[in-house]
Amino acid sequence: MEYNTVRDKLVLPEYGRNVQNMISFAMQIKNREERNRAAQAIIEVMGQLNPHLRDVDDFKHKLWTHLFLMSDFQLDVDSPYEIPKLEKLMERPELLEYPKNRIKYGHYGKYTEKILRTAKETKSPEEKEFLKNTMANFMKKLYLSHNNDAVENNVIAENLKELSNGELVLDNPDELTNTNAILKSLGISNLHKRMNKNNNFRQKQKKKFKKN
Repeated sequence: MEYNTVRDKLVLPEYGRNVQNMISFAMQIKNREERNRAAQAIIEVMGQLNPHLRDVDDFKHKLWTHLFLMSDFQLDVDSPYEIPKLEKLMERPELLEYPKNRIKYGHYGKYTEKILRTAKETKSPEEKEFLKNTMANFMKKLYLSHNNDAVENNVIAENLKELSNGELVLDNPDELTNTNAILKSLGISNLHKRMNKNNNFRQKQKKKFKKN
């Protein structure tokens, strides 16, 4: 019996040893046409073994890159793509800078604050009225989706005014969309009912246990 510990290390284990052996065999084929046909057959097998790669952009290109990688770039075949260089594949990607701009209210998000900061650019009274009401209801929805609890309309009105630098002021905060309607649209209403029902059941069980 041959153990894996004495076999050659698999370059890409997700393809298995059979594919690795197929590539090793293809490298020994002297006739170039036959070698090309063998490479095409191996690519088909690799695609079937990893169907999730079909969701990747240009998945065929990725399969060919894996083929050359597993052959240690020694497989001499006609590829429909440029043969990659090992040095290029081993390059570390550049580090992406993490956004440093601070968000005052995390539940509203960066873009909500950005939109409100540009409210002063809206000159039309009708457009400003529409922006004010739309953003206020949107903020209330965001608040409830993060906190899963009731929120006073006055709080939304104060946050709206603050983040818009006084440009957007709600005349009547009570006209905002009803909290229960928003919770229902978020699918939170029924969840709250079930949670409250379970909590009430647990409280009754605790009282019953203490009496006994």
